[in-house]
Amino acid sequence: MLDKNATNQKAELLSRPVEHIDIKSFDARPIIAAMDKMSFSSRDVARASEIYNAMLKDKDCTVMLTLAGSTSAGGCMDAYADLLELGMIDVIVSTGASIVDMDFFEGMGFKHYQARDLIRDESLRDLLIDRIYDTYIDEEELQRVDHTIGDIADGLTPGAISSRAFIREMGRWLSENGKKEKSLVRLAYEKDVPIFCPAFSDSSAGFGLVRHQVDRIKEGKPYVSIDSVADFRELTQIKIDAGTTGLMMIGGGVPKNFAQDTVVCAEILGHDDVEMHKYAVQITVADVRDGACSSSTLKEACSWGKVSTALEQMVFAEATTVFPLIASDAYHQGHWKDRAPKHWARLFKD
Repeated sequence: MLDKNATNQKAELLSRPVEHIDIKSFDARPIIAAMDKMSFSSRDVARASEIYNAMLKDKDCTVMLTLAGSTSAGGCMDAYADLLELGMIDVIVSTGASIVDMDFFEGMGFKHYQARDLIRDESLRDLLIDRIYDTYIDEEELQRVDHTIGDIADGLTPGAISSRAFIREMGRWLSENGKKEKSLVRLAYEKDVPIFCPAFSDSSAGFGLVRHQVDRIKEGKPYVSIDSVADFRELTQIKIDAGTTGLMMIGGGVPKNFAQDTVVCAEILGHDDVEMHKYAVQITVADVRDGACSSSTLKEACSWGKVSTALEQMVFAEATTVFPLIASDAYHQGHWKDRAPKHWARLFKD
């Protein structure tokens, strides 16, 4: 328990909520068009917008959004939710943090806060405040997420399930108990959009699931576990059935590799006719000189048979500064209005 002075200090630090950008409230088309006539990263952003619009115009294309990093906490959360609600994305592959610690967290009614006056991290620890660069989270609220995840697991039939199946149950819980309508997890459940988190336990979900398993083991009962191989199999099945696919990738890492590797996995399964991802955009600040670039440039990915080089664009920028422009441009271009929902979650019988 915090004393009165600490409680007051904590309340002051957690007094400026992050306000998520609304891509519908401004029209980025003029600035994207102007950037197309420039050079350097500006022209890259304009071409990325062109490629994303091409995905949306292609009625056969399944659009996969991959999320890594903390852009959801940083102000892009509602933008991702808008893309899902409007049918501008069909599948999500993400880190556990973006889905659980950020989106599900806010879906429960909690907030992220601007850290305008950074103080010593030791002091933040004493106040039970967690920091993501210049953003604060209330650790006590985050622990409520941990316990809620455990409670959801307690209510499921024991056994191994994919992260997609578990996140669908999280969406069901938010649909019945949530405090925020514009939640990615909630909307995905309601719109039949599958969300995959290949490293699901690397988040508050991990703490909740560990608690669930430990309690069940003490009681001599079976428990729920997350099957990452099932994740890979299910996402690969979507790729096989979808045919034409496009990738909009925020950051890189496991979500990016996971989505790209479905092409190779399909080939391993004997589906030699599965095409590489036709469209691909990656927004990242990662460097290429160490051979990584958050798991390879898109051109390099072509050598592995993952991504076609005809319609790909790397954008080397911090995503909160450019993704809202790309998303707003696509929203106002309006090609999404002619897209039919894919409902890929219906492919699986949970």
